[in-house]
Amino acid sequence: MKKALRPAFVVTIPVLCGYLFIGIAFGVMLRDIGYTSPWAFLTSLTVYAGSGQYLLVSLLAAHASLVTVAFMTLLLNCRHIFYGLSFLETFHQMGIAKWYMIFSLTDETYSLLCSLRTPDGVDPNAMRLWIAVLDHSYWIGGSVIGAILGGMLPFDSTGIDFAMTSLFTVIFIEQWLSTKQHVPAFLGLGAAAVSLAILGPDNFILPAMLAICVMLVALRGRLAKEAA
Repeated sequence: MKKALRPAFVVTIPVLCGYLFIGIAFGVMLRDIGYTSPWAFLTSLTVYAGSGQYLLVSLLAAHASLVTVAFMTLLLNCRHIFYGLSFLETFHQMGIAKWYMIFSLTDETYSLLCSLRTPDGVDPNAMRLWIAVLDHSYWIGGSVIGAILGGMLPFDSTGIDFAMTSLFTVIFIEQWLSTKQHVPAFLGLGAAAVSLAILGPDNFILPAMLAICVMLVALRGRLAKEAA
């Protein structure tokens, strides 16, 4: 585990930069509706849903029922089901740590795990676990800092939630530059664009994810051969 910490930290530096800022944005938004830093800490520790937490702020402000919160969170984050399918065997090999890996599989962590290259002499499972733990800690830290700053330096938070979109863009560019295989990226962009044009912005995510999964499974052999 000690040997895997350093390379895991290096890999997660882009997420560190992103999570601190979007975590701060979440903390500020949460503070704006009356929840202090302990709530920011507990929410990020136990919910840890990224865009789901941004949605949670709106639901809390509207005094939504628990059923509504659960249903909306499921709809927003059920894309993680598709992510998790590709790591079923990998996580199963990690023993009891698999439960934390399932819980902590965010978009950014998934992206890092997919492109993971383990240095010689480093246990891949240990490095995967460190990546998940470090990403989680970055998000918690950013959320708490944001809640504290939101109380000390009140300001207009309009548009601050765009930080999440910015992070996704940076992660996509990093993935693009780190590999010569761009077919999955084109498939994702194409499926999302077609689904968005047909179904609109409120309903396109799940059909797009399903289409991407079907295409990647169909092309799995070819993509693996080209990657090798």
